[in-house]
Amino acid sequence: MSVSKSEIIEVAPAEQVTHFESGNEMAATAAAQINYHIMGYFPITPSTEVAQYLDQMKARGLHDIQLIAADGEHGSAGICYGAAMAGARVVNATSSQGFLYMLEQLPTQSGTRFPMVLNLVTRAVSGPLDIRGDHSDLYYGLNVGWVILTASTPQAVYDMNIMALKIAEHSKVRLPVIVAYDGFFTSHQKRKVQYFKENEVVRNFVGPNPNHNYPNVSDPTRPVTIGAHMGGDDLLNNHYQLSEALEKAGDVYEEVSREYALLSGREYPVLDLYCMDDAEVAVFLLNSAGESAKDTVDALRAKGIKAGLVRPNIIRPFPTEQLRTALKNVKALLVGERADSYGAQGGNLTHEIRSALQVDPENKTIILSRIFGLGGKDFYADDAEAFFQLAIDAAEKGYADKPFDYYGYYPGEAKDALVSVIEPLHGDVFKTGLIQVTQNEDTGMLKVKLPPLSQLTVKPHRLAPGHGACPGCGALSALELFFKGIEGDMVVLFQTGCAYVVTASYPYSSHKQTFVHNLFQNGAATLAGMVDAFYELKRRGEVQVSDDVTFVMVSGDGGMDIGMGATVGAALRNHKMIILEYDNEGYMNTGSQLSYSTPMGHMTSTSGVGKTQKGKKGHHKDTAQILAACNIPYVFTAAECNPQDMLQKAAKAQWYANNVGTVYGKILCACPLNWKTPDNKGYDLVKAAVDSCFFPLYEIEQGSTNITYNPELKSKRIAAVEWLKGMGKTKHLLKDEEMLQNFEAEIERRWSRLKLRHENSLL
Repeated sequence: MSVSKSEIIEVAPAEQVTHFESGNEMAATAAAQINYHIMGYFPITPSTEVAQYLDQMKARGLHDIQLIAADGEHGSAGICYGAAMAGARVVNATSSQGFLYMLEQLPTQSGTRFPMVLNLVTRAVSGPLDIRGDHSDLYYGLNVGWVILTASTPQAVYDMNIMALKIAEHSKVRLPVIVAYDGFFTSHQKRKVQYFKENEVVRNFVGPNPNHNYPNVSDPTRPVTIGAHMGGDDLLNNHYQLSEALEKAGDVYEEVSREYALLSGREYPVLDLYCMDDAEVAVFLLNSAGESAKDTVDALRAKGIKAGLVRPNIIRPFPTEQLRTALKNVKALLVGERADSYGAQGGNLTHEIRSALQVDPENKTIILSRIFGLGGKDFYADDAEAFFQLAIDAAEKGYADKPFDYYGYYPGEAKDALVSVIEPLHGDVFKTGLIQVTQNEDTGMLKVKLPPLSQLTVKPHRLAPGHGACPGCGALSALELFFKGIEGDMVVLFQTGCAYVVTASYPYSSHKQTFVHNLFQNGAATLAGMVDAFYELKRRGEVQVSDDVTFVMVSGDGGMDIGMGATVGAALRNHKMIILEYDNEGYMNTGSQLSYSTPMGHMTSTSGVGKTQKGKKGHHKDTAQILAACNIPYVFTAAECNPQDMLQKAAKAQWYANNVGTVYGKILCACPLNWKTPDNKGYDLVKAAVDSCFFPLYEIEQGSTNITYNPELKSKRIAAVEWLKGMGKTKHLLKDEEMLQNFEAEIERRWSRLKLRHENSLL
């Protein structure tokens, strides 16, 4: 428990180590030193590194945190909540859309009063997609009942992560805490930092785990009911208690920060007030922008201008009283916000500051609001000076000409209008008539007649050159090959992933046909709405299209983890579309974290290899069989090393998608960067995966399984080790006989079952 101010005894700061580290590294360091019980997580830029660093530490035996890779951020929030209900100490990290995806769970956790710590590495919220830093995700968290600390430097990230747990578990609070820091500005930039040399210093500061003293699910001798349905009166009382606890968290924050200052030598007051003693004009900024503006304050002071800066270290509870005191003599304050509350004539914090000052009848401060720095737009000294000038002008006039505006936007000029570099293509250019699909009248099965592959080169590429894929990327070449088997017009939706990012970066697009992007987890549902709307509009005569359009969703980079719910839902509804997964065995777009498609034992940035762990635990997800269980008309696997096989399946997929319903296809694609292989070895590695039966080629047509390439019958089957030894990510497996045997046994088990299904159409 924290001590009151009167009880604090002066002590010398504990021994610390000086390094140059980033904010993400410091969040992971604090978590490791605390030695949390559980971290449920899901990779998303720019917070992903927190889990990566913790996994690296885990592999070296530096902590005992159980890192649980979730199926998505909603799942990670559920994991954390469940662990907290069990009385565990819990940590997580997320950003942007991931924070919004878990948002549903957050009020439940605060409403039932289970503490944890969440690092929110702030990032712009879609749409459109932007992976850089602003505060639009943070603002969604203002009303979920969590304490919110704001860390402006990597040092503050470390310190506040330690303080956050002590605040969260305090008997007067018992609430989860967010530590918010700026994506890339703070998360990735390295600065001089200090951290405690001995882990015990941190553990002694946070104290023993107090959660066992409160109702939890881990003690069967004390049964509890958590989350019972409430009526209006009870819910009102519940939320009143939550509000009271959140208000008390402000006092507890001050107690804990004073205690921590004695231990560390670093102070974090509620408001960081820079030159505010006699300030007449001031700027209010969160996090890293506030640090940047301090030099501007110094420059203005040198000119005789009484400028000051206000930067909060905590915004929930909102520091109302402290702001009233700080701004009592300020003539004009400009509130700079990296997020807008659209249509409200100012961001959220602008209105909260105005409300705080409105209660004070003596305060005459003019409040200006400017939205700036969205999508990671840099904030320089000149920008801070412009903010101060706006405040100075308002102070001199006694009013603001424009109380609210965006800062730094560019309205554009006619001369800068975008000009198409390539002509979009449609219709007959993609119709060759060379691919013929016929249906057997007796069996209903399809037969495809292909021309020589060289003749299909007359079909133009669906993707233009100039994309940004890595050298040797197998995803785009495999997609182009598959698209060669599609005749006519196509609408393609890409979920977030490598194939999306490298082909559509505004204002450029490599797509010659209609292309859309939607979020990682929701592609199948989005395409389902799109395709059914198309057919309904066509039925009503509102769309004049003679031929059907083929609708294709492209997923990959773990999209069949986070997007599995929407995919299964679309399959069960049997919409007329193709769901195509390029399987590169990880979340490659965010730096090669483990996916459920990652094979057992393979090394990723979140399944490290060291003295305490040996790559990913558990075998890879068999997505094709999961989708086959949804009884859709056609499921297939394919690989670029067998081009005719892939083209035949593409033609079948189009026929079924346009005439019957949902098709699912899985294509194995090499990722040289994260498989740790030479750029020119992708084809050989994919072929080895197929020939070892790790990735068998087959189709399930109308419930009947057909192996389309059997390396055993062609005397081409190889041992799995021949595939594994070609990749840097699996070198350690070659030295572990037990794990290697387990890996090969699972391949054999799946292959044997597949052969039985091939031989018996009822299986």
